[in-house]
Amino acid sequence: MSERFQAPRGTHDVLPGDATWWHVVRTMEEVTALYGWRRIQTPGFEDTGLFVRTSGEASDVVHKEMYTFEDRSGRSLTLRPEGTAPIARAYVEHLQREPQPVKAYTIAPMYRYGRPGRGRYREHYQLSVEAIGSADPAVDAEVIQLYTELLRRLGVTQWELHLNSIGDANCRPHYVARLDEWLDAHEDVLDEEARHKRATSPLQVFDVKNPELRAALEAAPKIGDSLCEACREHFAQVRAHLDAYGVPYVLDPALVRGLDYYSRTTWEFQGPDENANSVISGGGRYDGLIEAIGGPPTPGVGFGAGVERLLLAVENEGIVFEQPGLDVFVVVAEDGDRTRALQAIAELRRAGVAVDADYAGRSFKGQMTQAGRSGAHTVVVVRGDNAAIRREGHDEQVVALDNVVATLTG
Repeated sequence: MSERFQAPRGTHDVLPGDATWWHVVRTMEEVTALYGWRRIQTPGFEDTGLFVRTSGEASDVVHKEMYTFEDRSGRSLTLRPEGTAPIARAYVEHLQREPQPVKAYTIAPMYRYGRPGRGRYREHYQLSVEAIGSADPAVDAEVIQLYTELLRRLGVTQWELHLNSIGDANCRPHYVARLDEWLDAHEDVLDEEARHKRATSPLQVFDVKNPELRAALEAAPKIGDSLCEACREHFAQVRAHLDAYGVPYVLDPALVRGLDYYSRTTWEFQGPDENANSVISGGGRYDGLIEAIGGPPTPGVGFGAGVERLLLAVENEGIVFEQPGLDVFVVVAEDGDRTRALQAIAELRRAGVAVDADYAGRSFKGQMTQAGRSGAHTVVVVRGDNAAIRREGHDEQVVALDNVVATLTG
């Protein structure tokens, strides 16, 4: 008996019948198109240095979670752990001369090694929405509002937007110096995780999981008290635009992004799940990212949203989406002309009608059962040279087989 294989631990198959998964992805595509975003697809692996530069060598992503390997030429490559850095790399390589901002999105698998669990996969799918080339606070607000529109269309109501500004290269260094002084004076409250995060950036200590430490950090200086006038004005405009959109938010002074190229607006959408699955989307402005990977100084803003996390939010609402059904299912009786029926099916498809038929040798009764399971709104039964058209809510209509296409598309 041959060996039976299973999907690797931490991965999952997305099956044709996973209607909610496919509906979420289709809705993502529809919403991004409405907002003027165009799809981009970057390679599944990149030069390891891209992620070391953009995630920070001491970060958990680089330190613990990346799938890194040497190819046969000795080059260090890494499976894509997130979507922003590859899109930024593609911008530097291909898109600088396009009209700005470049609004690009991807829905793609990402790879991170970690303990699998509910909503947590080693291969997971993520929507990344990036606007590169504009410092306008209205772009920040539009990117945020885009995600709220996605949630609205999916029926997700249990969410809370947390919002902050982390300043820029002009005002953040002064704040980091103040925070370092506080951390030095309170070294005894820091655990191993906090010390590791501090090695990357003092700001990352606010991202620790220990609830006691998080409570202690409430007394630490907050970045909002150290913003320069330009950053204050930018944040005020972002908030004004969100108010105009009717997007509610909670100011969260401990919400940070630790690396130097992040600046100003940062946010998270938190769903009803607790702990690790609470964040269903997170983003921010990264005005120093393009320069950090070899491009000219270029502002940018965007977010990443896990598909599996969003599925949990949809599930928590008790919402179930159905797979779109067929328009027509064609049943061929024993005396029916199958060749001419298949020709009619091809013509209907060319006309934009979704059609299927039996390809498993089923009996007439079996074909009728399959027609019912298909969800088709119309069943066409071919007998001899004629076809009986059975539409929901209508009397049966018998036409010549040659007239089926005209009847169904007229």
